[in-house]
Amino acid sequence: MDATFHALGQLLIQALPTFFIVLLLHFCLKRMFFRPLRRVLAERDEATAGARRRAAEALDRADRKAAEYGEQIRAARNEIYKEQEEQRRLWREAQASELADSRRRAETLVAEAKLQLKTQAEKAKQDLGVETQTLADRIMYAVLQGRPS
Repeated sequence: MDATFHALGQLLIQALPTFFIVLLLHFCLKRMFFRPLRRVLAERDEATAGARRRAAEALDRADRKAAEYGEQIRAARNEIYKEQEEQRRLWREAQASELADSRRRAETLVAEAKLQLKTQAEKAKQDLGVETQTLADRIMYAVLQGRPS
């Protein structure tokens, strides 16, 4: 058994330089390869996650802006509709006013025409009355004379 331990000790002593070289290689690789690699991977992950986060924030801002613009467009449309309705109301009032003025003028013209017709009719009656009397006198004179005039 002593020889086994001695052989094992010899093997251990021979393996120590390899062990230290592997240990040294481990720390060197850890320091020179894995640490920068981990840092680059973390930066890449942060950049990717940051880009996603920034993209999500940009989408949220865009959605808010779109909603805000939509609200402004609706408000502008409502304002335009109100202005159009007010303009239509003013046009209707102006049209009604012009129609009423035209109606009053027409009624005035009709009244004046009626008055003129009445006056002309009265004058025509008077003229007919005078003409009738003159004609009757001429007829009577012609009958009494016995000859047509």
